[in-house]
Amino acid sequence: MDILIFGIWLATYLVGAVWYILYLMHMFQQNSYKPREYGEWMRVHTNVGRLLGKCLYAFVSLPLAAVGNTGCLIAACVMNGMTMLVNKPHKAKKPLVYTPRVKRMLVTTGILYLLAVAVTVLPWVWMTAGVRVLMTSQGILPLPEHPLFRNTELTLLIMFILQPFLILLANGVNHPIEKKIDRYYINDAARILREMPDLKIIGVTGSYGKTSVKYYLSALLSTQFNVLHTPGNYNTTLGVVRTIRENMKPFHEIFICEMGAREVGDIKEICDLVHPDYGIITSIGPQHLQSFHTIENIVSTKFELADSVPESGKVFLNYDNEYIRKAKKGKNIVSYGITAENEDFRAYDITVSPKGSFFKMKDGTGKVYEFHTKLVGSHNVQNIAGAIAVAHTLGIPMEKLLYPVKQLESVPHRLQLVRQGDRILLDDAYNSNKNGFEAALDTLAMFQELRILMTPGMVELGEKQYDENKEVGVYAADKCDYAVLVGKEQTKPIQDGLLESGFPANRMILVDSLQEAFRMVNAIPGEKQKIILIENDLPDNYA
Repeated sequence: MDILIFGIWLATYLVGAVWYILYLMHMFQQNSYKPREYGEWMRVHTNVGRLLGKCLYAFVSLPLAAVGNTGCLIAACVMNGMTMLVNKPHKAKKPLVYTPRVKRMLVTTGILYLLAVAVTVLPWVWMTAGVRVLMTSQGILPLPEHPLFRNTELTLLIMFILQPFLILLANGVNHPIEKKIDRYYINDAARILREMPDLKIIGVTGSYGKTSVKYYLSALLSTQFNVLHTPGNYNTTLGVVRTIRENMKPFHEIFICEMGAREVGDIKEICDLVHPDYGIITSIGPQHLQSFHTIENIVSTKFELADSVPESGKVFLNYDNEYIRKAKKGKNIVSYGITAENEDFRAYDITVSPKGSFFKMKDGTGKVYEFHTKLVGSHNVQNIAGAIAVAHTLGIPMEKLLYPVKQLESVPHRLQLVRQGDRILLDDAYNSNKNGFEAALDTLAMFQELRILMTPGMVELGEKQYDENKEVGVYAADKCDYAVLVGKEQTKPIQDGLLESGFPANRMILVDSLQEAFRMVNAIPGEKQKIILIENDLPDNYA
């Protein structure tokens, strides 16, 4: 019987350990395989409560099993079952992707785990056996020990607690191999680009807005050119490499390359690969300030794109952004926006309704064109203005851009207008920053329906996180009728901002999850149609 129970205990132990490793690997992937960012995630997420939840069997099951009697083994199996439920993989917003890199890391992690157990358990067994022989020879009874367990519980306890660091160790072991593999792919992508000397390459970067501008620009340029753009969030060096190697064809005339960054030098690394002929900087703000540390680092990193554009090219700058407007300039600058008077391409007389947005723009001769887009929000118009500026500069007349602008579709989760039965969603869930948050609130304020803000707030703002979130709370006070805040602790700054501005406390609803938030929205009384602004949706590593 003990053998059967011990087998069940060991099986559940191993399943729990594997699930925990997969969870940690998922978080490592969510943190872009960057040890420093993963380390920061560990620091924030390894408080006592979370650790106990993940390590129930390490703190309770192992000592119980070590006692060795049948009752304790059964209790240990129960604890393992509870731990498996805690560690059970849940439906993630962005599930773990089993890339070749992840598979290699999992193999290395498994080997390291087995080696560590072997190295620590065998000497422990040998030393324990020696002590027992000595004690028995002196007439002292041997210490009680389960014959199947052999005091390996301490090793297993230590190994489980150290599993988060095992991921880092596996990454370190694999680093030289990964570097060689990456270099091969990068060189191959560079070769493909060298074989296409007539290809025009447009780099797009910014703290926010870059993905929207990329899609809008691709739609406008595709009316006259064969265009390839980086799909989705393929905005890292390896994402760009994959796009080139898998999708670049000889007939492509323009390549629009989105460039993301979390550290100084990230944009330059992509530029050194693709050598852009044109560049667009959509915005600069305290996005990823946690990894950049200073706003000056963010400015210099975004302008790595401008530094890489040759004199024969053009750099398109959003002059509505204060950081961009004050940054260093060159002779090949083209400005755009919706507010400043000294812009080369300015959208003005903007009106917004549930039918979309209307605005005017002038070309270089002063002729005025009236545009209509299905998209809502002033910052959508700002992004479209940037796309129009580039398309027109590359030779497409303004009159030929009127229809393509009208046909532009919302980029998913970027202030996307979605009708769901008796309610309207303003889905701005992709990510959030202060400027975009406030622009989305301005859009919400234009509607006559019952206006509901649903948000977990903004993250990755370092020391500015409390102040920035409190400021949007103050800003939101007169822009919404209800505020549904996801995460009681996470949204504390927004709560403080709302209350400080006189927002009714009984219209502020605190919940723990997005699912609960929608249930509470459905319960809000009133005959008016509801419009819900979903501002940000935290990734899994903030859950």
